[in-house]
This record gives sequence, C-alpha cells and structure tokens, in this order.
Amino acid sequence: MNESSPSRTFASAIGATHLRSATRVSSRGSASSLWPEHFTGQPGKPVQVLLVDDDPHMRMVISQELLVDPRILLVAQAGSVREGRRMIDQHEFDVLMVDLNLGDGWGFELIEHMKQVHPDAEAVVISALEDEQHALRAFELGATGYLVKNSWFGNFPQAVLQVVNGGASITPSMARRLLGKLEHARGVLADDKTGEPAEPLSEREKEILKIVAVGYTSVEIGERLNISCMTVNTHIKNIYRKLHVRTRAQAVSFAAHHGLL
Repeated sequence: MNESSPSRTFASAIGATHLRSATRVSSRGSASSLWPEHFTGQPGKPVQVLLVDDDPHMRMVISQELLVDPRILLVAQAGSVREGRRMIDQHEFDVLMVDLNLGDGWGFELIEHMKQVHPDAEAVVISALEDEQHALRAFELGATGYLVKNSWFGNFPQAVLQVVNGGASITPSMARRLLGKLEHARGVLADDKTGEPAEPLSEREKEILKIVAVGYTSVEIGERLNISCMTVNTHIKNIYRKLHVRTRAQAVSFAAHHGLL
C-alpha cells in the first residue's frame, strides 16, 4: 500500500481526547473501582511502557506519574535514539512514549522501527515541537498520540490508557490547529471524487465509522449498538478493505476527505 499523505492520517488523533470512563488512582496498587474490567490496563495485567526522552527532568516527571498507577508498568527508559532502538529490540511492551528531538537523531526513527519490530504497539509523542507538520509526520508513521510539553492538560497515564484502548491522545491546542488544517483540506478536496472507494460502505459501516471517528473503542461501539465486539471488528475490517487503508486513523481521515462522515 502506498504511504498515506500527512493530511490524511491525523483525523482519529483529533477524535478522542478523553476516555469515557474514570481513570482516577488513589495510591500505588489501588486503582479506582470505576475502571471497567473490560478495558486494557488492569492492576494484575498492566500496560507495559517504554519511555525515551533526552531531558532527564522530563523523564523523571513522566516516570513518576506512570509509576504510581497500578494499571501501568514502566519497563525501561532511554535518553537517545541509539538507546531507544536497543530498548525496543530487547523488551516486550504496549506503548512507546517518545520525544521527537533527541540528541543523536529524531524520535521518528524510533516510531518507524517500533512499527517494524512491534507492529501492534502504540506510540505517543511527547515533544516541545508544536507545529502541524511534525504532528502529521508522527501520525503518518503510526503514532496515536501527540502531547506538547508544557501544554498537556491531562496526565501521562491517561494518555497511555487512551491509546491502548482504541482511542487517541492529543494536546488540545494542537488538536485545534489540526482541525483547522483538516477543514481547509476538506474544502480543497470537496470536488475531488477520484479517491472514493470502489465498493461503497454499508449504512452500518458508515455508522460504525462515525463512532470510530470520535474515539470509541470496539467494546464501547458494541455496547452502544447492542452488537458483539467481534461483529464490530468485522465491520471495521470491511471498512479497511473498502477504503484501502490499514489503520483507524487512515480510515477516518479518508472518510473526512470524501464526505463519508
């Protein structure tokens, strides 16, 4: 499949900035009873995280937040591309939290390497770079989160738990800027019909795609539509096939560009 253009890969990252369930933690080993059992990230089976940032202070801030949440296990930390690559090769993990501007290279390299070695893992960018092009490039490579340092209003465990449960996490100020860019792109492409799917989506598939666009997980969609999670995933696979995409981000972006939402 050809590489998707940057403007067609960020829509789902805008779609969900909060899980629709409480994520409070009172102390180490004591998660809120409001956390649903069907969500990924339970005290007995935590989400495994790798952290790469060349700023020791930032690493300390993030790691301290992660360490007090029993739903998350911080597996390893690194401060460079070289260390991060070795860490990715050596550990099993669910989420990579990575800075972009590292001392010996770019975090983009680590996202790309991660997707080759651990294709099912999620990537959350933590960067001081607050511009659309860097965010678009990260989403293009497969990231599902983009947090701008000193502008992120949530907490880091929240961001991790969002992405492993089918959502996305993005700093609100960045989301606002990307929304503006998306609106512009939709206006430019309003009369472009060349990229429409050869096989039209069914009404049920359109309905599910709209719910995916606002960040609901497959489990939540099933509960909302009173169908099984397996049925939801089957519909999503059919959507991927018809739109010739491989991820939720690409599906939502394609649909936004071609008036399917």
